[in-house]
Amino acid sequence: MSYSIDLSGRVAFVTGASGGLGQQFARTLSQAGAAVVLASRRVERLKDLRAEIEAAGGDAHVVGLDVTDPASIRSAVAHAETEVGPIDILINNSGVSTTQKLIDVTPEDYDYVFDTNTKGAFFVAQEVGKRMLARARGAAPGTFTGGRIVNIASMAGLRVLSQIGVYCMSKAAVVHMTKAMALEWGRFGINVNAICPGYIDTEINHHHWQTEQGKKLIEMLPRKRVGQPADLDALLVMLCSNESHFINGAVISADDGFGA
Repeated sequence: MSYSIDLSGRVAFVTGASGGLGQQFARTLSQAGAAVVLASRRVERLKDLRAEIEAAGGDAHVVGLDVTDPASIRSAVAHAETEVGPIDILINNSGVSTTQKLIDVTPEDYDYVFDTNTKGAFFVAQEVGKRMLARARGAAPGTFTGGRIVNIASMAGLRVLSQIGVYCMSKAAVVHMTKAMALEWGRFGINVNAICPGYIDTEINHHHWQTEQGKKLIEMLPRKRVGQPADLDALLVMLCSNESHFINGAVISADDGFGA
């Protein structure tokens, strides 16, 4: 039995698309047929990704976005819908972290993490959600009512890890945010789910896995390996598809068994 998912005709808005998992998410959704809106503060890197996606035959658009600025969120979402069309899929991916003991966390450190990971994620989802709700109620035009929101949390939101306690707290909030949105918006055909990735090899942490500390961490993992961004592709596309209509409020670990 073969099975394929086609996202043709859908518009996907991807935050944090200028690097790491965000880049891979955008490529994957484009390959599945969606028009992708690449959103981030690093606009020049987004332009490079857009060129790559277009060269592969995809449809990509760029918007500048600072998720810590509510005005920037409103502007980016409005610009995306004006240029590309109503947003059907949101990949809520922006995230930052610090590495330190809790005793050393300053108010500035705390705000830095929570303003992006929790507050920023909430208000991006809220802005997109408002528009999805308006279409579902018939108050705004759109060919597809309902929608798919995928919040990128972390296995650190389910299992506390040392030295990144504030990050863990911020992602735990994203887990509950996902469930709250699923509860309120599900009746309108808007499915909100979360992916909790484990350790994934990206440009940000690639050097770490070559260090003594990184190698020790790999030895502690159930299968003594870190994941690749493409390891999340199948899960991502499934959650964005029409076929996932019965999956709402799910918090899915993709961590190779680390949190088991």
